[in-house]
Amino acid sequence: MGKPSIGDQELALLQYLAEHNNASVGEVAAGFGEPRGLARSTVLTMMERLRGKAYLKRKQVDGVYRYSPATGPGEVMRSAVGQFVEKTLSGSVSPFVAWMSERSDVSDRELAELEALVQQLQSRRKGS
Repeated sequence: MGKPSIGDQELALLQYLAEHNNASVGEVAAGFGEPRGLARSTVLTMMERLRGKAYLKRKQVDGVYRYSPATGPGEVMRSAVGQFVEKTLSGSVSPFVAWMSERSDVSDRELAELEALVQQLQSRRKGS
């Protein structure tokens, strides 16, 4: 079974911590919380909930707890997308594929990544 689900605000906080590794609650409250109108206590609560869900880890350095993601930022995003597909799209990626096909602003890099992913999926199917 995967990790517990997280909300949009928690995902944004994890992305912030991926960019600002080993940050204290005060640093996160100033850099992440203040621009969003979040009190330090709210940021601390979010961080501790994420730690409880095993998305964050902390270590004490010179008497201050420093927080960092328990996994890489790619894993956090994959988990969030997986939860979205399972819960919102009932496990089907077809609605997402339909949405992607209607986007006109797909970059060359994104298109190359999608093509590589399709090739990878096809290779796995042939290998099964």
